[in-house]
Amino acid sequence: MKHWIIALIFMPLLVAAQPPGMSEQEMQRMLEKAQKMQECMQGIDEAAIKAMEEKSKAFEQKVKALCQAGKRDEAQQLATQFGREMAANETMKKIQQCSKIMQGMMPRLHIPSQQKLKEQHICDSY
Repeated sequence: MKHWIIALIFMPLLVAAQPPGMSEQEMQRMLEKAQKMQECMQGIDEAAIKAMEEKSKAFEQKVKALCQAGKRDEAQQLATQFGREMAANETMKKIQQCSKIMQGMMPRLHIPSQQKLKEQHICDSY
């Protein structure tokens, strides 16, 4: 059900947002890719997505609180751990796989690499 809502939201946007110079055939291919992505997303357990969303919200609240309390090292350590968990999460992997269908037509879902997490401090985002 949730996936159909997402599709209903994006389909009109795709049609209305046809870039100048895009042919009908290109627009049709884009709509076909959107349909394939929708079909792919239907294979993902909604309870797992919801659990991942809740875990992400809790993580963000905890990190923000740690940063505001001046506990930068603890916040960074938590962010690194969370990044590893998300990178290994099967639901996240499936979402990334589905998003590849629309590659070049919408922003990619990005999980920072461990190296990126080491170079950039999580508290600098708050």
